[in-house]
Amino acid sequence: MSFRVGVDIGGTFTDFCAFNDVTNEIHTLKVLSSPDKPGSEVIDGIKALGVRYGVSASDVVYFTHGTTVGVNTVIQRKGIRLGLLVTRNFTDVLELARLKMPDMYSLLSVRPEALVTKDRIFEISERIRADGSIEQEVDPATVERSLADVQAAGCEGVVIALINSYRNSHNEQAVKTIIQRLSPGFPVFCSTDVWPIIREYERTVTAVIHGYVQPRVSQYLESLQQALLDAKVNAIPQVTKSNGGVMSAELGRTACAQMILSGTAAGVIGASYVSKLSGHPNTMSLDVGGTSADVAFIRNGQPQFGIGEVVGEFPIFIPSVAVTSIGAGGGSIAWVDDFGILRVGPESAGSKPGPACYGNGGERATITDAFVVLGYIGQFDLGYSAIEIDVTKARNAVDVLAEKIGKETEETAQAIVDIAVSGMYMEISKL
Repeated sequence: MSFRVGVDIGGTFTDFCAFNDVTNEIHTLKVLSSPDKPGSEVIDGIKALGVRYGVSASDVVYFTHGTTVGVNTVIQRKGIRLGLLVTRNFTDVLELARLKMPDMYSLLSVRPEALVTKDRIFEISERIRADGSIEQEVDPATVERSLADVQAAGCEGVVIALINSYRNSHNEQAVKTIIQRLSPGFPVFCSTDVWPIIREYERTVTAVIHGYVQPRVSQYLESLQQALLDAKVNAIPQVTKSNGGVMSAELGRTACAQMILSGTAAGVIGASYVSKLSGHPNTMSLDVGGTSADVAFIRNGQPQFGIGEVVGEFPIFIPSVAVTSIGAGGGSIAWVDDFGILRVGPESAGSKPGPACYGNGGERATITDAFVVLGYIGQFDLGYSAIEIDVTKARNAVDVLAEKIGKETEETAQAIVDIAVSGMYMEISKL
C-alpha cells in the first residue's frame, strides 16, 4: 500500500489529504495547528490518518506541504527586527516606494509603515554604475559604522540592497563578507541573492520581506523535517512555491521568498482544477483560513500569474499565483480602538489559545465567536471532531466588546461579521 499525503498548515488548523495509489481513495481530516511546537501537528495528523484510515507512516511515498507561516508572519508583523544597508543618499527607498497609493481614489490614503523604518536604514559609501561597472568600491569603515548602528538599534538581522547591484553584485557581496567577519553568525540577506532584478524598490522590498520571515520559516521547516523523521516518514518533504510548483523543504529554508504564498498558491491550483472539472472555467476562489483570507481569479480553468502580488500591505516581486491576502480569518481578533470604534484583525488568536469558543483558554472575541453567537456554527463539532464548540464562552467574549460599544451581544456579533465581510469585499473590489 502506498499513499501520497498533502498537508496544509494554517494558523489555526492543519489539513491532511491522503491519496491511495492503489485504490484511488482520498481521505481527509483536520487537527489543530501547534505554532509553539512547529511540526508536531504533522505527527498528530499522521497518527490520526493511521487510526482512522489505516495510513501507515512507512506507506507514505510522497509528502508535499503548503504553509501559510510566511504570509501570516508578514500580515501579523511578527517577523524579526531588521536593519537595512543602502547606498549613500538612498535611505528613502522604502518610504518613497512607487507612485501608486493603497487607495488611489482617496485623498486620505497613506502608505503602510515599512517593515524596516527609517531609523533602521543606514548608508554605505559605494557605487555601482547603471552599466554594472564599479565607480566606488565599498568603504569598510562605513560598513563597520553602519553595522554598529544596526546592532545598537536592536536589529536581529540586516538586509543589503545597493543601487544597481542587479547588474553587478560585487559590492553587496563585499559588504556581506565584511559583516560576517565582524559579526559571525549575524543574519545577513543580500538583495541580489533573493531577487537580482532591475528596479530598486521592488528588489529592496522583496529582500526585506525575505529577511523578515526567513528565521521563522527556516525554524519551522527544520522542525517539520525532524518531525517527519521521528514519525518514520521516509518520503523527502516537498513544499509548495508561490508559483504553484514545489521544492524540497531543505531548499525552502534558504529560499523563503519563493514560498511566501506557499499554502495560498496550492489552494488556487486546486481551485483551478475543480473549476475545470465542474464546467465553470471562469471563477473566483476565496480561501478563508484562521488568520487570513485569500482571493484569486481563475480564467479558462487556469490560475493567473504575476509579479508584485500583495502580501499583507506589501508587494513581493517573486513570480507567483495572482492572489491577494488580507488579515481577516476565522481567528482574527475583534477589538475596540481608542476612539471606541470596533475593528477586526489583523492579529489572530491562532489555534492556541484560539477563539474563545474552542475552550482552550482564549478570551478575546474572534470572527469565529461571532459566527457562533449568531448561530451559523456551534450545533456540531468542527474539524472532524477536532474542536467542540462552547457557545457560552463565545457569548462571554463578545459581551466584553458589546459593553464597550453599548450594543447587544447579537448586534455586536453581527457588526464583527459585517466588518470582516466588508474588508474582504474591499479587497476583492480592488482586483
